[in-house]
Amino acid sequence: MATKTAEGAETAGTGSGTGTETRKDDETTTAGPGSVAQTAEAEEAGERGETGENGDAEGAEGAAEGEADGAGDKVPSGVGQGAGAVVSAALGLVSLTGGWVGTVASAREQLIGQLRTSTSASVGTQLKEVYGDAWHTTALWAGLFALAALVTAVVVLVRPAFGAPGRPQAAWIRSVAWAGLSLGVIGLLLAVLKYSDALLAVPSAG
Repeated sequence: MATKTAEGAETAGTGSGTGTETRKDDETTTAGPGSVAQTAEAEEAGERGETGENGDAEGAEGAAEGEADGAGDKVPSGVGQGAGAVVSAALGLVSLTGGWVGTVASAREQLIGQLRTSTSASVGTQLKEVYGDAWHTTALWAGLFALAALVTAVVVLVRPAFGAPGRPQAAWIRSVAWAGLSLGVIGLLLAVLKYSDALLAVPSAG
């Protein structure tokens, strides 16, 4: 009896051990693929997260560069237009004062008149040849400067209409250009009046 009991116990023990090992193997076999699948999914999710973060970062950088380029395209320099406006105002001012070129041309014409006019010529002829022609020469040069101021100012004012859209002209450029235009108009008007002897004409000898 004792022998059978021992053998039964040993058999039972062996069976229990085999069952336990079998259950452990089954659990390991069952849990193995699931763990591998979960690990693979986690790795794929991490890769997708990294890819999404990289894509977002690259997209943000591209958007920032695009905005910077767009801002650079929309900002006008206005250097040429500003320079033209200043030049037009300066030319208009020169047309009113005569300028160095007008003074030299007037003195030259006066010298030519003195050389061509004899001492025996009448007073009217001397006035015309010596002073009248010099005065007309000054008016002519003043008119040329005024006309140049007018043309430059008009070009500056109409330039935005032929440029790229969305580039407004600075207020100070328009103001200076309008000032040059006004000075040019006044200078041209005065030049015409002086050249036609309607304003400050050479006095007559009679």
